[in-house]
Amino acid sequence: MTGPENHSDAKGTGDHHAREQVLVNPETGELTRKPRVNGLTGSVDWNVAARTGAALVPAGPRTSRYSAEQTVAELAEAARRSEAPVREVSGLVDGSVVPEALVVDRPGWISAAAESMAQLTGTGVGPGEKSKFVGKPAGVQAGAMLAFLSTAILGQYDPFTGPNGTLLLVAPNIMSVERALGVPPSDFRLWVCLHEVTHRVQFSSAPWLADYMRANVETLGEGGDEPMADMLARLLEAAKDRRRGIEDPAGGVIGLLRATQAEPQRDALDRLLMLGTLLEGHADHVMDAVGPAVVPSVARIRAAFDQRRKRPANPIQRLLRALLGMDAKVAQYVRGKAFVDEVVNTVGMNRFNTVWTDAETLPRTDEISDPQRWVTRVLG
Repeated sequence: MTGPENHSDAKGTGDHHAREQVLVNPETGELTRKPRVNGLTGSVDWNVAARTGAALVPAGPRTSRYSAEQTVAELAEAARRSEAPVREVSGLVDGSVVPEALVVDRPGWISAAAESMAQLTGTGVGPGEKSKFVGKPAGVQAGAMLAFLSTAILGQYDPFTGPNGTLLLVAPNIMSVERALGVPPSDFRLWVCLHEVTHRVQFSSAPWLADYMRANVETLGEGGDEPMADMLARLLEAAKDRRRGIEDPAGGVIGLLRATQAEPQRDALDRLLMLGTLLEGHADHVMDAVGPAVVPSVARIRAAFDQRRKRPANPIQRLLRALLGMDAKVAQYVRGKAFVDEVVNTVGMNRFNTVWTDAETLPRTDEISDPQRWVTRVLG
């Protein structure tokens, strides 16, 4: 068996990971493999992205085979244990099937993420679509991005793959962070699972969310034939705004993308950013609200985790974070949790859950930082 930490040969096995999706059976700890979707989507060849990412991914933390197997088993069990307290605290109860979590290594996450992107944006090459040769350079770039992200992702709920979505837990990253924070491993693993299971419950309780995301992603993909002069004009205006001290709500690639989009695409991106802020903030609220009865060291973990987020990265990491817009992602947790905390403290969880009714009840850009606006508009 290959444990989650065994990545020293990643560069030499890129072709292997490209052909198969590598997952870990949560019951037995054994690796399972299945062919990935043959997905060429838009101008990105996601097969090339997965192969590139697997070739570039750095090794995870060193650990024994026994510890790796124990981590896989404990994470799978923690995901199962998280379901009941998440439903109780969130008030989101549904009768859907609860799928088992898939505990993966970094190449496994890259493969799953590439498949998810292929599913989200549409697979295959139809008549009139771009040649796969056009998609290969973009696939290499996307693969490099996935390789970097694969070192930072602890877990992820993917609503676009499988009949009930897919809950992924990245074992080597969870092990790395729990060691760095010096917190009890069992508590930290359960704490992470509480966050990710909350995402699963969000989507299963509000099935329209996946279609809402997909529709906005489709809008983002439209309008690609805009004249270069218009795009450059908006870029220039965005640069002037920054010099005048006018900050864009998102940074890095996200900010650049937003600056170069026409209004419909920019609005779609804003809607996705607001949805992401709500989902992450709500999950953070739930994972902390579960309390010490379930996670005895929850206060210690939260304090250590927040402190870690504030630590400056090395110059290379800072550059990559800025380019990829990951600092905007961190800000999503902070702003989103503040929004959920205030609304729940003001009106209670039951009335807060009105937010999951439909697209009109989601918070708008000007409401995330001013929760009372949302309360007034939606709850009256």
